[in-house]
Amino acid sequence: MDLTEATWAEVADCDTDLAVVPVGSTEQHGPHAPLGTDVLAAEAVADAALERFEREVVRAPAIPVGIAEEHRHFPGTMWVSPDTFRAYIRDVVDSLAHHGFDRVVLVNGHGGNVDALREVTATITRHDDAYAVPFTWFEAVGEHASEMGHGGPLETALLRHCYPDLIREDRLEEARDGGAERWGEWVSHANLAVDSVEFTENGVVGDPTAGDADRGAELLELAASSLERLLEAVATRDVSRPERR
Repeated sequence: MDLTEATWAEVADCDTDLAVVPVGSTEQHGPHAPLGTDVLAAEAVADAALERFEREVVRAPAIPVGIAEEHRHFPGTMWVSPDTFRAYIRDVVDSLAHHGFDRVVLVNGHGGNVDALREVTATITRHDDAYAVPFTWFEAVGEHASEMGHGGPLETALLRHCYPDLIREDRLEEARDGGAERWGEWVSHANLAVDSVEFTENGVVGDPTAGDADRGAELLELAASSLERLLEAVATRDVSRPERR
């Protein structure tokens, strides 16, 4: 059930305690991909998994702004502080739990959200009336994960498959040529760069021309299958907290 389209009366009749919340970011993804890439990817993976999942699930509206200040030099990028993001996620989950949807999977599409989501879902599970688990789609695509980058082959491939009209095909070579090979500027295992503009001229990391629609279909299948397995595990898990020993 999609909360955006459902009425409150329909939600009242919904027989599930499981909810999914897509989480993304509104930030630069190079000259060829839209600012909403991370939100669109999270929604695509969530919806693909829900289409194949046999149990009823509540699908909440996506959270479109995340932790993305590292892209602040590129026009259109939006961000919130990590504290604001964690507090917002916690309140969103609390509102779902208030209506009985107290098993929540947060489907994430943005690397900058990963650490904060792990922290806040642990806090929710330990201290609130809900069980929350984060899932980041590009961590669940097998050997492809090593090529994640930013606006690179994986994100470009997924969008080419799911939202082909949003990729600016005439700017792909420009995106590749002005991009960086890896994220950051590393010395002695430390990243010297704070913002992405320090190491990538146009915001791209990786080669977006290596991400075609066929690869995007494979990525969607891998991520959706992984999420489907996670949803089943969350739906059937004993989420009562262990007693102190």
